[in-house]
Amino acid sequence: MPMLRSSFVSLILDVNLRRTLRPRAPFSHLTHSSRCVFTPHTPLGFRIQTFHHRRHLSSSSEKHGERPSSSTPPRSSLAGHNQLDDDEKSSKILTLPTVLTIARVAAVPLLVATFYTDSSWGTTATTSIFIAAAITDWLDGYLARKMKLGSAFGAFLDPVADKLMVAATLILLCTKPVDVAVLGPVPWLLTVPAIAIIGREITMSAVREWAASQNGKLLEAVAVNNLGKWKTATQMTALTILLASRDSNVGWLVASGAGLLYISAGLSVWSLVVYISKIWKVLLK
Repeated sequence: MPMLRSSFVSLILDVNLRRTLRPRAPFSHLTHSSRCVFTPHTPLGFRIQTFHHRRHLSSSSEKHGERPSSSTPPRSSLAGHNQLDDDEKSSKILTLPTVLTIARVAAVPLLVATFYTDSSWGTTATTSIFIAAAITDWLDGYLARKMKLGSAFGAFLDPVADKLMVAATLILLCTKPVDVAVLGPVPWLLTVPAIAIIGREITMSAVREWAASQNGKLLEAVAVNNLGKWKTATQMTALTILLASRDSNVGWLVASGAGLLYISAGLSVWSLVVYISKIWKVLLK
């Protein structure tokens, strides 16, 4: 009887060891290890213990005595840092010169509305809006240089605002023929310089955009020069006079405004020729 019991125990041990050593399919999160432990209190004198170990990403580092890195900041600090970056970017974009430039763009619809207002204050309002736009055109550039508040967005928007205001004013003046004391109503008097000025601005915008995509020498060739500044000053003065005198009977005031506008158109075409000649010289080198 003892021999039979010993043989039965050996048979069970052999079967369980075969089950333990049998290859198992790999699992993604558990590993199994089994061992036989002798326990005298059980009927067969042994039991099988199975241990389950969960794999962690930090197990390999723990084996080598390493601790998880604590250099990664918490999510709350990262969120706060990103919020500060967003605030800094928005403050750099919405500087005082940029706000003045945006106000100049927003004033274009007001200029159009007051121009066609049939009232005594329509001419005064239109002229005042244009003068305010001309002042802010100088003021935003001065503040950007003096207070070091320049930004890429402001540098892009400033010439756009100028061209919108000037083009809108020229088109508005062309819709109402000007009365000259000697010639009477002349429909084409302001149309010719208006086409020259607007055409020059469109051409120069395209040329500057192309030069920006090329090398730095081309970009220097189309930088603003003194001729362009004189053109702008003459143009603003002429448009102010024409807006203020469009309903008046002062013939010499209208004639002076039209004359200055033709001078501005001539300077516009001349500056365009100068820019193109500089670009041509750079391309030939």
